[in-house]
Amino acid sequence: MFSRRIESRSIASQLIVLFTLAATVLLACGLGVFYWIVVRHAFAEDNAVLADKVSALSADFNEGGPKIFGEELQARRAGEHAPYWIRVLDSEGHTLTEMPGMDRILPSKAFPSAQSTTSPLHSQKDYRTAGKLFSLVTTNEKLGGKSYAIQLAQDRSSDEQVEREFGVLLIVVLAGSILASALIAITVTRHGLRPLGEMTRSLERIGPTHLNERVAPAGWPRELQPLAIAFDEMLKRLDDSFTRLSQFSADLAHELRTPITNMLGEAQVALTRDRTPDEYREVIESTITECERLSGIVDNLLFVARADAAREPIERKQFDGRAALEKIATMYQTIAEDRHVTINCTGEGEIYGDPVLLSRAVSNLVDNALRFTPDGGAIQLSIAARPTHSEVTVADSGCGIPSEHLPRVFDRSYRIDSSRSSDGAGLGLALVKSIVDLHGGSAKIESTVNRGTTVILTFPNKSSTETGKT
Repeated sequence: MFSRRIESRSIASQLIVLFTLAATVLLACGLGVFYWIVVRHAFAEDNAVLADKVSALSADFNEGGPKIFGEELQARRAGEHAPYWIRVLDSEGHTLTEMPGMDRILPSKAFPSAQSTTSPLHSQKDYRTAGKLFSLVTTNEKLGGKSYAIQLAQDRSSDEQVEREFGVLLIVVLAGSILASALIAITVTRHGLRPLGEMTRSLERIGPTHLNERVAPAGWPRELQPLAIAFDEMLKRLDDSFTRLSQFSADLAHELRTPITNMLGEAQVALTRDRTPDEYREVIESTITECERLSGIVDNLLFVARADAAREPIERKQFDGRAALEKIATMYQTIAEDRHVTINCTGEGEIYGDPVLLSRAVSNLVDNALRFTPDGGAIQLSIAARPTHSEVTVADSGCGIPSEHLPRVFDRSYRIDSSRSSDGAGLGLALVKSIVDLHGGSAKIESTVNRGTTVILTFPNKSSTETGKT
């Protein structure tokens, strides 16, 4: 359930959360460092002022002595000129003099011990009382052979209040910055993802009757251009497939209608009156011929469909290609002699593939060649062994194919004229291409008008096929 919630979270919300978190971390770190620098600077300034005050008191005490120094303290009130409290102790720790009221809030025991070997600030002590914060120091002084201790308290309550207010201000600034970051993230994310919405609306307009719609990647951001290009290419392929399918359906309907119409017409004519047995026999023979033609069309359609779905099993084996070509040539020899066309076989080599499928592919090519080779022409079957594959070539001296048709002659249902295939439905060369593709090979056609056509079929060797599988 948790994984489903993660997967269903929108890109926009993830970007907003991540951007806001990143901005929060950066702002918190920046403001925290700024606060630390300001507080540290204020603390250093207070210590510097305290050190100056200690030096001034030491000088005044040495100059005027305890009596005059005490009179000055009694006349001074804490907070009039500076937030300081001062007390003088004798060597036994008894109070000689102090500012009025100091004993109530700052007892002498609260102060650190005097250290004459180091700076008095080294023994500085913070003391909190009556809601106020004091910084306490003690310094030793010798005058007239006697030792004295001067206790000094610096009131830092105002500084602490400033630090507290400054911290609250920074927290308010941080909260406002986080809110502003979230609003900026929302605005930027919506603006950045707007092309996806436009792309969605463009794709929603696409349907079976509007496959010519395009996403037009030129106007999209650079990150979305590959996606838009992929969609356009997909739509182009779908448009081409629908167009070919529609054309194929129309051609197939026409080809199926012709034999069915012939059979229906002959049957209706035969039933108009009584016929002789020979006449009925002719009608039945004609019907059988048309049924065989229909069976061939359906058989080729099923084979091409199974080949496209990769369900056609291939039983590969190594066999003599020259012998297979001679067998096909012998099968068509009678038809070729009737048309005064010669069929020759040349070359040597073995083929790794399905002998039945090879025979079917080459038979389709020979059948087409016989259709378009004039009397006195020739058909050449040849095989050549290459290091990685075997090549089977079927060449004729027929009428040839115009160059503008060559790129599409292997497309299903594509026909130059009404008889440019072995079954009349534009499936002959498509079937050949499907057989070669099943073997992992290739088919290439070369043709010159009024000079002939050459089709080259490539079948990978056994070693190449096994390497491709691994």
